[in-house]
Amino acid sequence: MLNLVNSSREHLLGYLLRQLQNFFPDGHDPRDTIDARLDAALDRLAHCIRAVRMWREDEFDPLHSSQYAIFLYYLAHTLHRSGADRALCNKLFFLNKALNGIDLFYEIDMPPVFFVGHSVGIVLAKATYGTHLVLYQNCTVGKNHGVAPVLGDGVVLYPHSAVIGACQVGDGSVIAQGVSVIGRDTPGACLVFQGPRGALEFARPKRDILIDFFRDLPSPRLDDAAVQSLPPGGSPSSADTRRERGAGLTLTSVR
Repeated sequence: MLNLVNSSREHLLGYLLRQLQNFFPDGHDPRDTIDARLDAALDRLAHCIRAVRMWREDEFDPLHSSQYAIFLYYLAHTLHRSGADRALCNKLFFLNKALNGIDLFYEIDMPPVFFVGHSVGIVLAKATYGTHLVLYQNCTVGKNHGVAPVLGDGVVLYPHSAVIGACQVGDGSVIAQGVSVIGRDTPGACLVFQGPRGALEFARPKRDILIDFFRDLPSPRLDDAAVQSLPPGGSPSSADTRRERGAGLTLTSVR
């Protein structure tokens, strides 16, 4: 059972209703509608929180911004799937944006487990998202010419990274800070960097970064075959392939 820090189910319901009334003072009272779907949303949240290593299992703090952002998404998405009034779903979406700075629409199908490090500036399009997704501030997933990316399982988007357009982001791809993947695929089980001339570079991971984020991962995690199959950019020169002594990684430029 999910423990609400310094709160209870009824207190959370009243707290949320007061937030909605303060932000949208239109006189509508959605208490019954939200009450009917609140437990389902909390169950989804509990499953997600249990999987995240840096969060206490079975504990939800409404004053924890990242957790509250995920809660508002799950509630809006649960209501939307049940056929609830679209206006109420829109209010929850706008409330999440106002409070937590995240643009996460309720029509998007997020995975059962994902982690938000810092929610401010995150913008997510109606793309395909695999489970055990990691999101940090100011990361973007967007469409290009109406085409959305497909993100596999265990994808990490570090701050100011972007995945745009017709991309197949392989399982276990870690997009480094400030890197933009636009209309390109990643092989999976790799770190993705931006080269000096804008080329994407894929690095062989030394360890499984996802272990730092999640406690429910299957074992073993790294697929040696996938790691060994990182695509070479033709015959890489010394400028294309280099050894990172500190990280023990080989970077391969792919143009």
